Amino acid sequence: MKLNPAQLGKHLQGALAPVYVVSGDEPLLCQEACDAIRQAARQQGFSERQVLHAEAGFDWGQLYEAGASLSLFAEKRLIELRIANGKPGDKGASALLDYLQRPAEDTLLLISLPKLDGSTQKSKWAKALIDGAHSQFLQIWPVDSSQLPGWIRQRLAQAGLAASPEALELISARVEGNLLAAAQEIEKLKLLADGQQVDVDTVQASVADSARFDVFGLTDAVLNGQAGHALRMLQGLRGEGVEALFILAMLVRELRQLASLAEQHAQGVSLEKAFASARPPIWDKRKPLYSKALQRSPSNYWRPLLSLAQQIDAQAKGQAPGDAWQSLASLCLQMAGQKLRL
Repeated sequence: MKLNPAQLGKHLQGALAPVYVVSGDEPLLCQEACDAIRQAARQQGFSERQVLHAEAGFDWGQLYEAGASLSLFAEKRLIELRIANGKPGDKGASALLDYLQRPAEDTLLLISLPKLDGSTQKSKWAKALIDGAHSQFLQIWPVDSSQLPGWIRQRLAQAGLAASPEALELISARVEGNLLAAAQEIEKLKLLADGQQVDVDTVQASVADSARFDVFGLTDAVLNGQAGHALRMLQGLRGEGVEALFILAMLVRELRQLASLAEQHAQGVSLEKAFASARPPIWDKRKPLYSKALQRSPSNYWRPLLSLAQQIDAQAKGQAPGDAWQSLASLCLQMAGQKLRL
């Protein structure tokens, strides 16, 4: 059954379900939901804990064994199953379905998943997790930019602080969607403000520039045509020590996807049909980004950029002259719609 994250606290005050599933791509909110479930489990006597990581080569028999084996130290136990890629495979799907039909007694199973795409949600194992009689499914959604000031205001209130609208906007701009950074900065403000009103001066004195410099954010920026923001993120990634080849690989994946979509659309295939057949699959939330990128450039624009990517690969490996980071900046600008000469 689906459980609204806002109702989680009240729900956990009662009898616990045999299975909880936390699914989403926002690390802080997912972590806090799992922490709340763990705390409730401890309070209700689930004092033994076992963590299983379902990675490549994982033996799904461990899930059955963990539920069937006798506890040596406690009457109740918590089993955490973490499926980082959200793809359990055929063996994993079968194991999950078997477990959901007969959950182990005196055992609470907590499953952590990334956000499940539309096709995955239609699979038999995912439907069993989402709608099953023995499971509670929490879908954790990210906080978008328009909701961020309100989210920060709420977190400040929980810390016993209040902030001016200008201070809220400044914190939001500084952390740029990174909720974990926002939570850390609120803890710093709690010490600095000492229970008083947080104003712009207080924020400027304490809040670091914690902008979210991640590669997925960079790809979203170039797709969205935000050239300046993309360059800032690229600079931040470089400063954080991220390898140029890793960034290039993510950009090339987007380029190939864009080239394929553009060529299909040029041949008369609708974008929706092209999206449906795309490999890897395109999440619904990212389709507007691809549409925007495709609308601002002709269908033959994307494929030649792969030649620049090939040159950057050689530069990063020391096999061609030139600075790979400067070339990466050029690639980002062109993907964002800046018409530069190759």
